[in-house]
Amino acid sequence: MAEHPTANDRDEARRREALDTLDRLRRDRAPLAGSGLVDAALRAGRHFAAADAVGPDGARDPIELWGRRIGRALSLLAVIALAIYLYLTYLR
Repeated sequence: MAEHPTANDRDEARRREALDTLDRLRRDRAPLAGSGLVDAALRAGRHFAAADAVGPDGARDPIELWGRRIGRALSLLAVIALAIYLYLTYLR
């Protein structure tokens, strides 16, 4: 004789299916304009703060941390200066 699932088993299966669907939606959702800008700003902030300057053992080297911060700040200044130069040279 075939075994029929109980109401509790059906509820548990529906609950798991709903949780899987919610997880899939969280992963696959297209970012809205506001949240996408916020995410980009947070990533840029972590980048320029050198949050990735962590050694393989989890220790932070202050020299490497400040070296990355200075290098990234100088590169940002260089990009801004280049953009101003190109604007004044070709678009003005």
